Amino acid sequence: MDKAEISKILTKAAKKDVALLSKEVLNKYKPVVIKEPEKTLVMIKMREPVKQSLFYLGEIIACEAAVEIDGVAGMAVLMGEDSEKVLNMAIIDAAINKGIFSAFDKLKELEKQQNEEIMKENALHLETMVNFESLDRKAPSDVNSFEKT
Repeated sequence: MDKAEISKILTKAAKKDVALLSKEVLNKYKPVVIKEPEKTLVMIKMREPVKQSLFYLGEIIACEAAVEIDGVAGMAVLMGEDSEKVLNMAIIDAAINKGIFSAFDKLKELEKQQNEEIMKENALHLETMVNFESLDRKAPSDVNSFEKT
């Protein structure tokens, strides 16, 4: 499981689930807060679909924090203003970087639950999908080709 996957899982996870994962680290280690959770602005970069050029859509509010466990740093950035969750995410990141994080099975379980929720939501959307191909597939190429009645 790489850092991008872990970050995605933790970002989607509920605050209480992230706190439980962080608590396992806090029971054994005492992290030092390098950067208190604080709000910041982050530019949103988008790709224009026709020319594939990059542009900045605007800014969003984000929260960031950094901690250290026995000299090994960890950090997290989260869209929104949830300072408690971002601090817990930074603690988990530091534990992973130090090699002391052992709850990967719980992360996998969270990922499984998140994927099941996405599948349920997609199934709800599929029930309301309209199929527009039921109309005539071939339109006449010449307007004068219609028979007059």
